[in-house]
Amino acid sequence: MAGLTVLVDHVATLRDSMQAAHPDPVAAALLAELAGADGIGIHWREIHRPINERDVRLLRQSIRGRMVVHLPATSEMVGRSLEIKPERVVLMPSILDDGPVQNGFDMAVHTKTIFDIVDTLQSHGVSVGVSVVAEPEQVKSVHQTRANWVHINTGRLQAAASATNQSKELNNIIDTIKMAHRLRLHVSVGGGLDFRLIKLFSGMREIDEFSIGQSIIARSVLVGMDTAVRDMLASIRALQA
Repeated sequence: MAGLTVLVDHVATLRDSMQAAHPDPVAAALLAELAGADGIGIHWREIHRPINERDVRLLRQSIRGRMVVHLPATSEMVGRSLEIKPERVVLMPSILDDGPVQNGFDMAVHTKTIFDIVDTLQSHGVSVGVSVVAEPEQVKSVHQTRANWVHINTGRLQAAASATNQSKELNNIIDTIKMAHRLRLHVSVGGGLDFRLIKLFSGMREIDEFSIGQSIIARSVLVGMDTAVRDMLASIRALQA
């Protein structure tokens, strides 16, 4: 069965919006683990990041499962991640660059840079993924970097304005997942997935992990973190039943 990594960034966003000490993303992460989450994920940015240094270090000390850190492919952030040594780093574009960061890298431009960073991280015992849009050619380039994982961004699926566009984007994602599986890359999918959209992946046994944050955090406001995580895990189990 595919695993579930719960992203706790939105807990930090809520904390910052209220200019308060709570809710605490570290406490949310611990509750998610108790509910059965396989991993805890965060986005760690150079600037304007709701997840701060204190959060990162306390998460590293506190959680028992895997820690997945999504961060920009810059020397500064890679160096900071090596101080923390999460189980996995997912490389993504810098918010200081132009372009839609949320969609992932254009590997035609960044393959050489990513190759060097992957080598650095792996030499220190850190597994590496690369975030890309749902295009098979992008996955081929990720494979050339010798990364362990590919994170296929599903944001365009969530943003599809019509059933036709959604179907087209879903087909792109499925083709990309299958290409990654053929290349023996571990596959993580995420970006705007919720309890409705996840049902579209029924039968997709090539997916190793769902990386989900916003929909779980939003549901937890109403039913609590334990129930929200358990509900998502039940949805994932139903996909591969």
